[in-house]
Amino acid sequence: MAERTNLLDFTLPRLTAWFAELGEKPFRAKQVFSWVHQRGVDDFDAMTDLAKGLREKLHALAVVEPPEIMSEHISADGTIKWLFDVGVGNGIETVFIPEDDRGTLCVSSQVGCALDCKFCSTGRQGFNRDLSVSEILGQLWVARRRVAELGASLREDADARPITNVVMMGMGEPLNNFVAVTDAMEVMLDDHAYGLSRRRVTLSTSGVVPMIRKLGERLPVALAVSLHAPNDEIRSRIVPINRTYPIAELLKACRDYLAVAPRDFITFEYVMLEGVNDSVANARELAKLLADTPAKVNLIPFNPFAESGYVRSSDAAVRQFQSVLIEAGFVATVRKTRGDDIDAACGQLAGQVVNRMKNKTIPLRKVAP
Repeated sequence: MAERTNLLDFTLPRLTAWFAELGEKPFRAKQVFSWVHQRGVDDFDAMTDLAKGLREKLHALAVVEPPEIMSEHISADGTIKWLFDVGVGNGIETVFIPEDDRGTLCVSSQVGCALDCKFCSTGRQGFNRDLSVSEILGQLWVARRRVAELGASLREDADARPITNVVMMGMGEPLNNFVAVTDAMEVMLDDHAYGLSRRRVTLSTSGVVPMIRKLGERLPVALAVSLHAPNDEIRSRIVPINRTYPIAELLKACRDYLAVAPRDFITFEYVMLEGVNDSVANARELAKLLADTPAKVNLIPFNPFAESGYVRSSDAAVRQFQSVLIEAGFVATVRKTRGDDIDAACGQLAGQVVNRMKNKTIPLRKVAP
């Protein structure tokens, strides 16, 4: 039997084209697209407004097949982390973070990561491969179903919080898997699928400058940048891609991106590492660096992992750093640590499973625009 087509790999235009090859009309593609994504249905027999002949055709030719859950971990604070099986013993992580006013899903884009950021657990595990559209989108498809199933059982006072926000902030550098990531985000934004607004879908990058510009042309969503340093000397040490795309180039790309962005600022992520980047002088240097860039700074307490070699900054140091930024006129927040009891930080869980990934490093080089 020939391999069947996974409908989770298709945007609506691509599904419509595939249906046309089968001799089916465009509105049929839209019907199936809505059944799959809006209603979370994977059984063609349950798609009751389709003709019997089309359902039989889909049974023969297609599947709705997300990655399977390898393990599920629920924190005392309501955070849920899934480890998904993506073949040959490899796992990817997805985290759902419920808050009072929203539910955020953190989605992975690659198996491992090639950028080798020194404080990142995922980066230490090396890089295996890019995820397909169905593997990226499948994380949302499964998580939405599981969150609905778990619903109020998570906490006595909790409603079934829907997934209102998606952040491409899990394992991998999303801009290094550009086509699959933007196709998946296109489905997330589609009113016939998940209908999320561009403001509620955030792509987080370590700073692949040419692809930031390309994202602005293809599908401008909210942008977060992993900055983590106030100058090139520190950033090149802990975020090696900085040697290819230094801070000045990165900030210029960010300012240009704002012309098409759904928000009027860029979020800069800044992990706080004791004795590395967390001094008052560093905070003042950061404020000066970002003076010309509309910015929100998100300070992240470091999540220690074995052999990282780094230490989390003290609460006092984080508060002092935040105060300097606020006094300089920035919106500066401190990320709440969530799911500590289930290793919810990126890469911590995948690092505990049998890891057959090759510790492969991709040489950093300029990418043609």
